[in-house]
Amino acid sequence: MAFVVNNLKTLSKLGTLAVHQRTFLVGGVRVLDCVHRGMASFKKVDLSGVFPPLPTPFDQDEKVNYEHLRNNVTKWNEIDFRGYVVQGSNGEYTYLSDEERVELVRTVKQAAAPGKLIIAGSGCESTQATIAMTQKMAEAGADVAMVITPFYFKGRMTNQAFKYHYEKVASASPIPVILYSVPANTGVDLPADVVAALSQHPNIIGIKDSAGDVTKFGSMVQHTQASGFQVLAGSASFMLGTYTVGAVGCVAALANTLGTEVCQLHKLCKEGKMEEAMKLQHRLIAPNSAVTRKFGVPGLKVAMEWFGYYGGPTRSPLLPLTPEEVESMRADFQKNGFL
Repeated sequence: MAFVVNNLKTLSKLGTLAVHQRTFLVGGVRVLDCVHRGMASFKKVDLSGVFPPLPTPFDQDEKVNYEHLRNNVTKWNEIDFRGYVVQGSNGEYTYLSDEERVELVRTVKQAAAPGKLIIAGSGCESTQATIAMTQKMAEAGADVAMVITPFYFKGRMTNQAFKYHYEKVASASPIPVILYSVPANTGVDLPADVVAALSQHPNIIGIKDSAGDVTKFGSMVQHTQASGFQVLAGSASFMLGTYTVGAVGCVAALANTLGTEVCQLHKLCKEGKMEEAMKLQHRLIAPNSAVTRKFGVPGLKVAMEWFGYYGGPTRSPLLPLTPEEVESMRADFQKNGFL
């Protein structure tokens, strides 16, 4: 049996238990009937809203500081976030041990306000490792797993390889799965037709796409909406554009610093106040670009300090910003009225 049930606590995430052993074939993997029915209910998980992808706080010696993380989450709890993404790209997950990744999820779950959805980045390069990490994240308290595209052997990451990987992971996962495509970091893109095919899996509930191709967003929404699949923008820079074609939420690095403003943009879009939304979207583009494309995680951590959060250093080989880069980034925030 491919689906591993470690304990009743993990299995309880799946819904009502069945006492028989009837099985179903899902994504090429045979799963228990009770698991199959639990998977079907996962499509009802509401991803609408804003999720900051939380940076990992380090001390000067590059050790994870969990107390700083708890303090940051306590402040973020005051903002109208739908939940938190732990161990996305902004969490520097590629530089962390398996134990650190799991403990960060556990810490955020404990510090998060009631009702906040915890999305854990559980992706690894191999399918086997991703399944194991996803199960550990679920046991640590994650509500949803976010699985980045494998990319190291990018020449062999065909449509068939992606389908096989995600179907195996989703069928073995005790929590629902979100696809994660970030070509700027991985060098591979998850095609819209592959997303549409994977949306039919009962345990794959959505995608975070960071490429910013509004045409692709529209295509994904059009070809997946019948299955209850949900599409999330992966950056605050193109929120408005993706919302107009059906995206329901956003995972935005900028929300770690300007969380209230990013949530306000979400609200304006949902209320159809498009002129106000457009003006706010314009103001957010330069600061968002500063903490993502231009200066990345080191820039985001500097900006966090300006708004009362602990940013701290990155883990090497990521280097801190130069004084000139800090001033350039400060100008992006000042010119748009945020400092």
